[in-house]
Amino acid sequence: MWRHLRWIAAVLVPFALSAGAPALAEKSGGVLRLQHFDSPASMSILEEATRASEQPMMGVFNNLVLYDQHVAQNSLQSIIPDLATKWEWSEDGKELTFPLRQGVKWHDGKPFTAADVKCTWDLLMGKGSDKLRLNPRKSWYENVVEVTARGDYEVTFHLKQPQPALLALLASGWAPVYPCHVPAREMRQHPIGTGPFKFVEFKPNEYIKVVRNPDYWKPGRPYLDGIEFTIMREIGPRNLAFFAGKFDAIPLGVTIPTLKDFKEQAPRAIC
Repeated sequence: MWRHLRWIAAVLVPFALSAGAPALAEKSGGVLRLQHFDSPASMSILEEATRASEQPMMGVFNNLVLYDQHVAQNSLQSIIPDLATKWEWSEDGKELTFPLRQGVKWHDGKPFTAADVKCTWDLLMGKGSDKLRLNPRKSWYENVVEVTARGDYEVTFHLKQPQPALLALLASGWAPVYPCHVPAREMRQHPIGTGPFKFVEFKPNEYIKVVRNPDYWKPGRPYLDGIEFTIMREIGPRNLAFFAGKFDAIPLGVTIPTLKDFKEQAPRAIC
């Protein structure tokens, strides 16, 4: 369970309680059972404005770059490559170039290439043939003139003026790369990514399920066989379900005044 707790704390939320004692060594396998605080409008991170879709879907995708999940505080210094292998700024600070990983595949087996990156940011900037129904982060890229691809494994962001903080935006959970061959409308209900988990099913107001991607490009990852998010809006029932052993962790709704209840009702829980 310690493995599960650490994954939650690093990737999803900053606070969690996990039922069970710390494991002496990490072991692969098992399905992590979590409560989820709301039923999202869709599964498309790019079209949603709250973390209701972000939290369960981030593991389905990869970014070009990502904040190091083992560093407690985000900063430009904690950004590491993800689908990109590195990055380089031009001397005038107006071009940001990313060489890309080779051999990465989308969950449907198609290869990931620079075209996917270009399509994603054309979509976000409203320049492509496909359109997002909602585009809450279009303003993030107002300083980007265009994104160009050089071959299959290099992309460059061309800027109006230098913007070092662009890297911080690209490292956030709101900047996943989408597949060029899947229409935006299909990503709302059946998202396809390159991430450690594959989307299985979303039943509004009931649950969201993802399963381990056996072909993930990071060797040995993910540890879990899957994650099941049960949608429960009310804090009280969520806590009672945790006490009854229906969830492996409670990422939300635990406050200092309620810690006494947790210690009494779930004495083996780890904070």
